[in-house]
Amino acid sequence: MVQGAARLGGNLGVGAMLASLGGDEFAVLLDDAGHDEAADVAIKLRAALAEPFALQDIALHTSVSVGIALFPDHGLDLSALLRKADIAMYRAKTSGRGHHVYCSADDAGDATRLQTVEELRTALSTDQLVVHYQPKIDLDTGEVHSVEALVRWNHPTRGLLYPDAFLNLVEESGLMPTLTRVVLALALDQAAAWHAQGQPLTVAVNLSASSLVDSDLPKQVASMLAARELPPRALQLEITEEFLMADRDRARDILTLLRNSGVQISVDDYGTGYSSLSYLRDLPIDELKLDRSFIFPMADNERTAALVASTIDLAHSLGLRMVAEGVETHLTYTQLKRLGCDQAQGYYMSRPVPAAELDHWLNNRSPADQLTDTPQLRPSAVFG
Repeated sequence: MVQGAARLGGNLGVGAMLASLGGDEFAVLLDDAGHDEAADVAIKLRAALAEPFALQDIALHTSVSVGIALFPDHGLDLSALLRKADIAMYRAKTSGRGHHVYCSADDAGDATRLQTVEELRTALSTDQLVVHYQPKIDLDTGEVHSVEALVRWNHPTRGLLYPDAFLNLVEESGLMPTLTRVVLALALDQAAAWHAQGQPLTVAVNLSASSLVDSDLPKQVASMLAARELPPRALQLEITEEFLMADRDRARDILTLLRNSGVQISVDDYGTGYSSLSYLRDLPIDELKLDRSFIFPMADNERTAALVASTIDLAHSLGLRMVAEGVETHLTYTQLKRLGCDQAQGYYMSRPVPAAELDHWLNNRSPADQLTDTPQLRPSAVFG
C-alpha cells in the first residue's frame, strides 16, 4: 500500500488530495474537475497501478476499480460524496469497465449492500466472526491430527451466516485481508489452546487470491505463530487451484515465502479447475484436497472411482498427501481407505462445529470408533 500510495500521489496534479480509507481503498479529491476530467484522471491512475510492483523480489500485479462522484451534483458534503463514489466503485467492479461515474440509477439495490458492508466492518472489529472446525481423519489409523477452520458470521439480527452469504461482498469491498487476519488469529488462538491441552492439532485456514497478494502475509503469519509459541507445522494454508493457474509465477514466489517459514500448503477443490501436472511438479505443495464432486459418485460410477484411484496414486508419486472432501457415507469412507487415500473429511464423520463440540467428539471416540468412524458419535448427530 505504501508503494501504491506513492504511485498514486505521483500521478496527481497540483491541488489534488490523496487519502487512505483503510485496507486497499484510497480517496482522491480533485479541484474544479468535471465528468471528463475526473474520468481522464481515473484512466491515468489505473494505468499507473497496472505496472508491476517489486516487493522482496516478487513482481506483484494489481488491478483497480475507480468510482467517481461529482460536487454538487451527487452530494453537498464529503460523507455523501464518498458514499456515492463507493456505489460507483462497486458498479465499476461488477461491470469490469475499470471506472464508473455515479448516476441515480446506481442506487437500486445498493442501499442494502452498503449497509451490509458497514455491518461487516463492524463485525470484523467486534468479535462477531466465529470459527467452526471440521476434523480430517487419518484413514490408516482413524486418528485426527488436523482440522479445517471455517468462518461463520454471528450476525446480531440475522443469526449464524455461512460464508456463501458474505464472502463475495468481503472480497468486493476490499475487506478480505482484514478477514483473513481475523480468522488466522482465531484459528491460531484455538490451536494454541489445543497444544496447551496436549492435543497438538494442525489448523488449516483458507486463503483467497487477494490475501496472497498481501506481501506482508508471510511476516504476519510468522509473527502470529511466534506470539502464540506455536511451531509452523501447526498451521496449514489452503489455496484454490484456480489461483494457481491464474498466475503461476506469482503463486510460486508467494507460496515459497510462506512454506519456507515451515507452514504447510494445501490445494483445495483439486480437480475442479484446469489441472496442470507442471504446477504439481514446480510449486511448493504438501497436500491435495480432492473436490467433493469426485467423491459423491464414487460408489455408483466406476470411471469416477478409477479417477480417484489414479489421482491418489499421482499424489503419492509426487510425495503429496491426498485428502478427500465431502465424505458422507460409510461405503465411501471404506472405499477411500482401501484406495490408500491419506485423510478424509465430511459429514459422515463430523460437520464443522465449534471448538468445544469438537473437543467433546474427540474425547468420546473409542479406538473402535476411530477405525470405523461410526456416525453415532459425530457432532451432527449429537449436537444437531
